[in-house]
Amino acid sequence: MSKITPILIKGAGRMGGAVIAGWRRAGAFAMADLIISDPDPGAEALKAAASGARLNPPDGQLSEARTVLFAVKPQIWREAAAQLSTQLASDAVVVSVVAGVSASDLLATFRCPVARVMPTTAAAIGQGTASLFAADVTARNRARMLFEPVGSVIDLDEEDQMHAATAVSGSSPAYLFAFIEALEAAGQTVGLSAEASQTLARQTIAGAAALLRQSGEDPSVLRTQVTSPGGTTAAALGVLMGEGGLGRLLEDAVKAATARSRELGQ
Repeated sequence: MSKITPILIKGAGRMGGAVIAGWRRAGAFAMADLIISDPDPGAEALKAAASGARLNPPDGQLSEARTVLFAVKPQIWREAAAQLSTQLASDAVVVSVVAGVSASDLLATFRCPVARVMPTTAAAIGQGTASLFAADVTARNRARMLFEPVGSVIDLDEEDQMHAATAVSGSSPAYLFAFIEALEAAGQTVGLSAEASQTLARQTIAGAAALLRQSGEDPSVLRTQVTSPGGTTAAALGVLMGEGGLGRLLEDAVKAATARSRELGQ
């Protein structure tokens, strides 16, 4: 690991913390090989520090980093990158998970190999998905070394596809959580208690997701298998898949997220 560590995590909030948690779970890196820089570190950063990570050390130690996981909020990326770039060694590699910020803008600031990754917070439990773009081979390989221990990594052929990947993957856990919220509420409107509706909705969705993953079947095949003609599921799908239903809603949602990703990078 001498070429990839120490790893500097710049920004250890929800996403940075999820990656740290995933590394810890997988045993991917020793916590002593992590340097964490965050003025308001989250719980995972504090756990890592208790296990040997350096938390907010003097700026002079940042030059020891061989890899940087750049995980600040998009709104402050320029300020954070400008400050950090003066502290890094010339052979450092930057892997950015900042939504919307182009590789060219990152390169202009850091002046070292850069990769862009759009991960999901399921990295915390080793079930993440990471969309990756890097024109530089070294940066691409470095990004894979960071994210393969915590989930699946998908290489994108063109950087412009990162906006769509953000909308389809990076943002989509929130879509599913919103769907579950709505399903739980709907269950209560037809007579279920809040507790019963919650348990039924959450466990059923989790089980369906596990079945999709393990079976390898197309979602349309699995949907057909549990839909009897003229039955209860067919009645519900008539609403969900009808005009203005899920297909149109998700298309509009993904387009809105894609557009916002482009805006954030400007």
